[in-house]
Formats: sequence, C-alpha cells, structure tokens
Amino acid sequence: MPKVMISTQKLCKTFSRGGHQQHVLKNVDLQIMEGDFTVIMGSSGSGKSTLLYALSGMDKPTLGDIHFNDRNIAKLSNDQLAVFRRDHCGFVFQHIYLLDNMSVLDNVLTSGLLLGRNKKAIIKRAKELLARVGLDEGAWVKFPSQLSGGEAQRAGIVRALINEPAIVFADEPTGALNSASSSSVLDIMTEVNQGAQSIVMVTHDIKTALRGNRILYLRDGIVCGELRLAPFGSGSETDRHEQLNVFLDEMGW
Repeated sequence: MPKVMISTQKLCKTFSRGGHQQHVLKNVDLQIMEGDFTVIMGSSGSGKSTLLYALSGMDKPTLGDIHFNDRNIAKLSNDQLAVFRRDHCGFVFQHIYLLDNMSVLDNVLTSGLLLGRNKKAIIKRAKELLARVGLDEGAWVKFPSQLSGGEAQRAGIVRALINEPAIVFADEPTGALNSASSSSVLDIMTEVNQGAQSIVMVTHDIKTALRGNRILYLRDGIVCGELRLAPFGSGSETDRHEQLNVFLDEMGW
C-alpha cells in the first residue's frame, strides 16, 4: 500500500492587501502519497503556487496543520523550516535561480555539500546526475549566463536531486522553455518519478500535466476535483489526453 507522505488538515492561507483580507487557501484537507507524481492545476489566482509553497515549508499557513511523515511542519520556526527543506525537499522553479558567479558544477556542489556529506561522494553524484540529464563536461564549467534555458533548467533539476530529497516540488518548471526543452525536462522528471521519486508540480499546461498520475484541481483556494491516471508511458497516450480533457472540462477549465 502507498504511504502517506504529506497530509493537511483545514489548511488556510490569508494575505492582507490594501486593508483587505484575501483568503487564498480555504480549509484544504489533502494527502500526498509517496511515489506519486501529483500535478496541481487551476486558473490563475486559484492558489496553486500558494499550496505548493505551504506543502514544501517555503511558506507558513495562516491556520491548519501540515504533517510530513507525521511531523507537523506548520508548527516549526523559520530556522527549523530551513533545515527541514534542506534535509527533505528539492525545488525546481520556472526561474532557475542559479548563482551567476559559479559554474554549473559548483552550483550543484554548493547545494550538495550543505548536508556535510563526503565531498568525493557528492562530486561523483553531481557528475553522474549532470551526465544523466544530458549535460556534458563542457557545460559543467559554464556560468549560468552561458546556458540555454533548457540547459539551465536541467542544471536546476540536478541541484534539486543532489541531496536525494524525499520529495521534489516544481513550480511551472517548463513555463519559460520552448517545446523541445520542455519535453527534455519533462522526460527527466518522468524518469526520476519512475525511479520512485515523489513529485508535486504546479502547471497550467496540459501537455506538462499529462506526466502526472494524479491531477488536483484548485478553484478559489479549494481542491474541487481529482483525477487518477495510470503512470505515464503505460496505456494509450490518446486515452490519457482524453481523460484529462474531460476532467478539465468538468472542472470548468
């Protein structure tokens, strides 16, 4: 039986803007299962990224609980959350945030050495991962400004995986990429998930969402629908696309 990795209870997030209260998440009860590729969809302003940041410990909820393997991270201090993210989470963003004054390899190693692991082992893993995502040795010594968008995002994925996190959170990871680079990045994430890596990804793109085996739909801060799909690559791709389209139509996409 799949294990529950993350669960939320009555999760709420409210922002104060211009003297008004904006309720972005409203009593969200949710479970994220170990090994799933969970995709969060919804219209602009529905709370997708806010939910992702809360689940990952990047932002604190206003009310409610978030249990990660039975630990309530909603109750942790900011310093404790920083350690939690370092130890358990990997992050892939639309904007990659590589350090401009460091090479690709050094960007990855800087993240990998934060846990104080054996340096030789981290260097070996970094090189193996970089090669795995299709970045050859010539790219390792480049600075971020010398990379294409697809190369930079692949480097970002390696940085997210270097510490062998329990779960990877991705926020619109293909949003700034062309179709060829997007497919390459999605292939990597699919391969990672098929190796039993848990992923939670926010996207507005149907082609990207098709990589998931679980689709959650948010509307006005509420999870109002869920679709289960077979793992990507099994069954008919046409049927998969049709199932998702029917679901999104039902949700008012």
